[in-house]
Amino acid sequence: MINFGIIGTNFITKQFIAAAENTGRMRLTAVYSRTQAKAQAFASAYRYVTATHDDLADFFADDSFSTVYIASPNSLHFDQACQAITAGKNVILEKPATTSPAQMQVILDLLQAHPQVHFFEAARHIHEPNFKVVQEQVAKFDQIQGANLTYEKYSSKFDSYLAGNNPNVFTLEFAGGALQDLGVYLVYEAVALFGMPQASTYAAQKLESGVDGKGTAILDYGDFKVVLNMGKMNNSYLPGEIYAGKQTLILANNAADMEKISLVDAQGQVHVLANNRPNNPMTAEINDFVDVLENPTASVNQQKEQAWLQLAVQVNRVMYDLRQSAQIEFPTDNK
Repeated sequence: MINFGIIGTNFITKQFIAAAENTGRMRLTAVYSRTQAKAQAFASAYRYVTATHDDLADFFADDSFSTVYIASPNSLHFDQACQAITAGKNVILEKPATTSPAQMQVILDLLQAHPQVHFFEAARHIHEPNFKVVQEQVAKFDQIQGANLTYEKYSSKFDSYLAGNNPNVFTLEFAGGALQDLGVYLVYEAVALFGMPQASTYAAQKLESGVDGKGTAILDYGDFKVVLNMGKMNNSYLPGEIYAGKQTLILANNAADMEKISLVDAQGQVHVLANNRPNNPMTAEINDFVDVLENPTASVNQQKEQAWLQLAVQVNRVMYDLRQSAQIEFPTDNK
């Protein structure tokens, strides 16, 4: 059983805890929040919690857990991950892990200095069974001729932003915006399927706060291009599509959730390759991470862990390049 602590008391944290405990392989034992009252209120719903904290140093010194799940605002990820690694805690860090390649390099250096620590970026969709179906089909194509991947979802915080408030997800200070929040799913998908692009550009529709409310990215692979559409100001119901001559692979209901995978063949016939929606989309990643934590010396687990880390580094680079092309800068970039 893996005991874990959490940083962040939002809906995504609750979803992670539910998935973790439903696997029967992890249990929540410690909670950190900015106030003790909030930490205690959150912890009251979970029977195995033995400690709550409002001080990060005390939290990371807590020996009731070996692994931390970090789901704080994006701009805080780097500092908190560094503290966790230094304290010897395994890290499951919500995407995006950091805001720059320089920060990612610091994490890599810390991991090298603490070889007993395991680090995972929580890109849950690349661990799901349906994504593996997509990978297998893409590998069968003789030639890729491009892709259009879309993830646009009206943010629950956008009304607050329009009302003149300053929610974290729409501020530069907290490294917000459509690319960081939803676009990261698409970048992960593209890099996992097609590798590193030769060039990356991003046409962003910026809000007055300076972040991108929506935008379109183009990843140039030389022989083909991948178009990424992302947004937090409206809803899109377009599926993702991957093109291979007369064949098209369709990822519905969007390119991030991928609840249904279909192949349209050269004759226009539709073949459903997968059609399932997990009860909790975080379950697959948790099982993958726990496999490594429970048996870290197994060669297959070491290979998977290294592949995930390499992918995280590549995605971080592309995300940074896209932001730079759109001249979106965060205060944490030079930290």
